[in-house]
Amino acid sequence: MDTELTEAEARAALDKIEHSRRRVIDEIDMPQWYWNGVALGWVVLGVIADLQISWLTAVATVVFGAVHASVSSRLLGGRHRTDRLSVSTETAGRHTVLIIAIWLMGLAGVTVGLALLAKADGAGHPVTIASVIVALLVLLGGPQLMAALRRRAARSANGQ
Repeated sequence: MDTELTEAEARAALDKIEHSRRRVIDEIDMPQWYWNGVALGWVVLGVIADLQISWLTAVATVVFGAVHASVSSRLLGGRHRTDRLSVSTETAGRHTVLIIAIWLMGLAGVTVGLALLAKADGAGHPVTIASVIVALLVLLGGPQLMAALRRRAARSANGQ
């Protein structure tokens, strides 16, 4: 059954494909509970560090790292925001996981820097202060980072 498409039918089919592609790209994200959990964990670690109980800080850091690793192994690439759809690595971008990981490591450095500045200024709980500031950066910056990665994926899909 060979039927030829009219130009209008071909254009309509291509428009439908483009619309579906944009809907898939819109799914590249992390659930909000992920950012909330990271921010809360960051603050809890800061409070524990300010207690100056080395073994407790070490245990809390390992627990936070293990929980984050187990949760983020599925989520970090932004490919599983919901259970409705799993975005391919090629669509989400091959470097998405790396970009998010570097951003989180950078925030760890920011935490240390802010804590040192707060301590030098005589603050009583410098790590807690630093971790609250960084937790706000996680809550505000995480979704913004994902929006930038979605824009990047859209440009890549358009061949730009």
